[in-house]
Amino acid sequence: MLKIFAVSDSIGETAEQVAVAAASQFKDKTVDVQRIPYIKTRSDVEEFVTSLQDEENDVMIVSTIVTVNTREYLTQKCIEKNINIINVLGPIINVASTILNTQPDYHPGAVWKTDEIYFKRIEAMEFAMQYDDSKDYRGLHNADVVLIGLSRTSKTPLSMYLANKGIKAINIPLVPEVGVPDELYEIDRRRVFGLTIDPMQLIEIRKKRLDKFKRISSEIEYAGDARVLEELDFSDKIMRKVGCRKIDITHRAIEDTALIIMNELSRIK
Repeated sequence: MLKIFAVSDSIGETAEQVAVAAASQFKDKTVDVQRIPYIKTRSDVEEFVTSLQDEENDVMIVSTIVTVNTREYLTQKCIEKNINIINVLGPIINVASTILNTQPDYHPGAVWKTDEIYFKRIEAMEFAMQYDDSKDYRGLHNADVVLIGLSRTSKTPLSMYLANKGIKAINIPLVPEVGVPDELYEIDRRRVFGLTIDPMQLIEIRKKRLDKFKRISSEIEYAGDARVLEELDFSDKIMRKVGCRKIDITHRAIEDTALIIMNELSRIK
């Protein structure tokens, strides 16, 4: 088994993502990834490298340490111990420095900025879960994005994807029998996005949903043609009244929908 240690002087998310991406290319082999955050000093390096002496597996290190002295010291210790190491940020920073003809800051604030981004993501994910699927409308005025659409138009997974980008999203299901909150018409319509879908695809998605959970026959209307068309007409009226941007999610990946939304947000900031 190969064990990849994702080492960083910050939270280590970038190093871990690079290591996981590499590990995914060897599906027939066992590759384990372990994150080692906050390796900031020589002492931290010494402690970490010493801990590898008891490792029974093959080992390699993926490093995103920014601070030059710590990065070079880790590389030196790995060479001494015959441990394979890849410095991800070092070459990139060096090339950028050459092109820009200037020295990088290597400022500790960069570490705190990474932490800030991380905690912003966590906050956004907690926000998305708290206000998912009309659980609570009190978050409307604090949301970066409001998603409205019918059931099975990917509102929840899209909210979570945006949250992973640090964007606080609240989603509101549109149901003819249930009114939408008045606050929906009070917030900046540029932050509201209506998710639309082809009727036939929606019917197919809902039928599969029913089959999967073996719903009782009284709920079959959920996937009926007449019901779906009624809901689509209702949602269209609401979106027109709100005056929001519509996004057709038919055969569109969540990542693509999120990119459209993020581009729109960048224009209004």
